[in-house]
Amino acid sequence: MKSPLLALPGAVAAEGADEGVAAHYGDLFREQRDLARGTGFVDLSHRGVLTVTGDDRLTWLHLLLTQHVSALPSGQATEALVLSPNGHVEHALYLVDDGTTTWAHVEPGTQQALIAYLESMKFFYRVEVVDATADYAVVHLPAGSTASAEGAAAVRELTHGRDLFLPRAELAGLTAGYGPAAGVWAYEALRIEGHRPRLGFETDHRTIPHEVDWLGTAVHLQKGCYRGQETVARVHNLGRPPRRLVFLHLDGTEEVLPPHGTEVRLASDPDGRALGFVTSSARHHELGPVALAVVKRNVPVDAVLLAGTVPGTQDVIVPQ
Repeated sequence: MKSPLLALPGAVAAEGADEGVAAHYGDLFREQRDLARGTGFVDLSHRGVLTVTGDDRLTWLHLLLTQHVSALPSGQATEALVLSPNGHVEHALYLVDDGTTTWAHVEPGTQQALIAYLESMKFFYRVEVVDATADYAVVHLPAGSTASAEGAAAVRELTHGRDLFLPRAELAGLTAGYGPAAGVWAYEALRIEGHRPRLGFETDHRTIPHEVDWLGTAVHLQKGCYRGQETVARVHNLGRPPRRLVFLHLDGTEEVLPPHGTEVRLASDPDGRALGFVTSSARHHELGPVALAVVKRNVPVDAVLLAGTVPGTQDVIVPQ
């Protein structure tokens, strides 16, 4: 779904998973600095949007998701996952309830599979799940923004900003007063700096929540009764995850960033076995080239790593 904001001056379309919105508007570092200062906005209208209504919506979602949502206060944002029976991450939802409707946005193109799963689990519950992507678009305002959320159907208040669900037909008009537009490249650089995992980037078919630090934001460890809960509890109580997410400060002399999937090895053994892979990378306006990577749990935390041919030092996100 192509955003009308691609018509803004300087817009360069993103590719891959973020196709449909702008990668940048001509000045990546200026866009990052604007967001860091609390000005501007990010067009995330390519993300999937779904709504859940009905008297049983929160009770029902509570049974299916990793998060405790049965008594979710109106207006309080949260994150949640859908796991496989073996505890692997299948979906990530970014939620808020307005008192009558639960709103969620998800990775582009994943809403159909998620809704199919939710529909299969309705049974006798009084709920209705709707793919609202054609009618509503997500826009992000950074922390500190004074832009008005008037016109938004729902708002997710976060420590790093606000996610607005805007009527898609009014997207261009409503965002006109939000300040300068920033592309998803700037948003991604700040996401990587904030160590926030993204489905399909920091995850693969084997990922469990512990590996990418989702236990702190998207999993409630005191609730049970959801698919995959046994794996979550067992790994948390009896063991450690086989892999861990790390933040990499990359050598700035290389011109090319290591893309998603680039193998990671020890710098001291560049011809040795791969110990993990790069999940996301970006050029940060202050930190320079940075990345997130998933590596084996037993990789020494003080080891210099090679992301392809690019050396990088680690910041610990998930402890050994």
